[in-house]
Amino acid sequence: MPVSSPGLVYIKVFWRYISGMKLYSKSQLVFRSLVVGVCGAVLATAVAVPVSISLSKASHREKDNSPSSESVSLSSESVPLSDELVLETNTPALTVANDSSGFTQDELQNISVYERCNEAVVNITTKTRGYNWFLEPVVTQEGSGSGSIIDKRGYVVTNVHVIADASTINISLADGSTYEGKVVGQDKESDIAVLKFTPPANVELKTIAFGNSENLKVGQKVIAIGNPFALERTMTTGIISGLGRPIQESTNVIIRNMIQTDAAINPGNSGGPLLDSQGRMIGINTMIYSSSGSSSGVGFAVPVSTARRVVSDLITYGKVNRGVMMISLVQNTSRIANYAGYGINTGMIVSRVRSGSLAEKAGIRGGTQAVQYGTFNPQTIYLGGDIITKIDNITVTNLANYYSALEDKKPGDTVKVTVYRNKKFVELNVTLEGNTTSSSNGANLGAQI
Repeated sequence: MPVSSPGLVYIKVFWRYISGMKLYSKSQLVFRSLVVGVCGAVLATAVAVPVSISLSKASHREKDNSPSSESVSLSSESVPLSDELVLETNTPALTVANDSSGFTQDELQNISVYERCNEAVVNITTKTRGYNWFLEPVVTQEGSGSGSIIDKRGYVVTNVHVIADASTINISLADGSTYEGKVVGQDKESDIAVLKFTPPANVELKTIAFGNSENLKVGQKVIAIGNPFALERTMTTGIISGLGRPIQESTNVIIRNMIQTDAAINPGNSGGPLLDSQGRMIGINTMIYSSSGSSSGVGFAVPVSTARRVVSDLITYGKVNRGVMMISLVQNTSRIANYAGYGINTGMIVSRVRSGSLAEKAGIRGGTQAVQYGTFNPQTIYLGGDIITKIDNITVTNLANYYSALEDKKPGDTVKVTVYRNKKFVELNVTLEGNTTSSSNGANLGAQI
C-alpha cells in the first residue's frame, strides 16, 4: 500500500468532518469556520513544503550535475578506473606525451641529436682518373662516403679508404654547397684521414665535438649519421654490441679496440660519426661485416680516443708521429723456418737493424746469412737473427700484428719485445724513436714476403 503524504491525510479528515454536518447553530458555525480555516492553512503548508524541497533538489542537480543516489553507487564502483588513470599518467611514455610535441623521450633525444649534428656531417665524393687506349685522361672510378666537420676552419675527418687513389675530392654541405677538398694527411694504420676545404668568410660551419670512448659500455645507445647509398645525412640508431674488437682492415693493417655496433651502417656511411646520446662523437664508422656488402647488423667504428691522437698529428705534422724500431722485417714461413732451421714458423724475422739505432742498443740482432728469396722478383734477405714474437701483451704472428702493437706508441716510449733466439725466448726493453722516413712505423720493409 502506498504511503499517504500529510496533505492527503488532512484532506480526508476535513472531508469526513464536513460531510457529516447537517444543521448547526450560530456558535457551531463560527467554531467550524475556525476549524476549516486552520485546516486550510495546515493543508496549504503541507502541500507547499514537499514541492519546495523537490524544487530545491532539482535546482541543485542542475547546478552541479550531481548524480542521483543510483549514480553515486555506480561512481563508487568505478574507483579502480580512476586508479588506472593515475598509473598511466605516471608511466614515462604518458609523462613525456604531456609535452606539446607528443614525442617520447627517446624520440626527442634522437631528434635533438640529429638537429644538432646533421649539418656538421658532409658528403664526400671522389673521382679517380686514368688513361684510355688513346692515352686520353678519363674518369675510371667514382666513390662516395661521409665525413665530420671538426673545426670551423674547414677541417674534416673521414676514412683513408674513402679517398684512396682519388684525383678529385668534393665536399658537399647540408645547404647544398660544394667545395674542393685537399688532403691534409692520412694514416693507413688507423684508416683515418683529414681533409681541408675553405668556406666563404661569411659562412660559419657547424662542428661535431669529440667525446670520450674510454668508458663506453655494451648496451649503450649510439647514433650514426652518414650518406649511405648517396642518401645524404641519413640517421640510424642502435647500441654498442661489442668493445675492444681487433679488426683486420687490410692485408697489413689491424685496427685494435674498435667499437662494434648494430646500428645500420651501409656503403656510404664510412667516415661518418658514431655519436652518443648527447651528440658527441665516440667513433668514426669504418666498416661492416657482410657477405653481400649491405648492413648485416655488425658494424665497426674507430674509437675517438684513437681518432683524437691521429687527427692532432695529421693536422700538425701531416703524418702520425709514432714511435718505431729502425729494423727491416720479413714474414716467417714454414719454408723459411725449414731452410734456416728455426724451431718456429711464425713471427717477424729481423733481417737488418739500422746501425746506431735504439733498437740496436737495446740488443735486437739482425740476420747474418744473405739469401735470395722469391721466384719472379727475388730479393736479398738475411737469416739467423731474432724473430719478434710479442710486443708488450700483443702476440706478433705477422706484419699486421707488428703495426698494431706500435699503433698508439710515441717516440720515447719503451716497449717489451719478446724475441726467439737460439731456440729460446728472450725479452728486451726497446726505446722507440721518431720516424723521419715514412708513415708505416719507420721500418724498412723492402724485403717483405
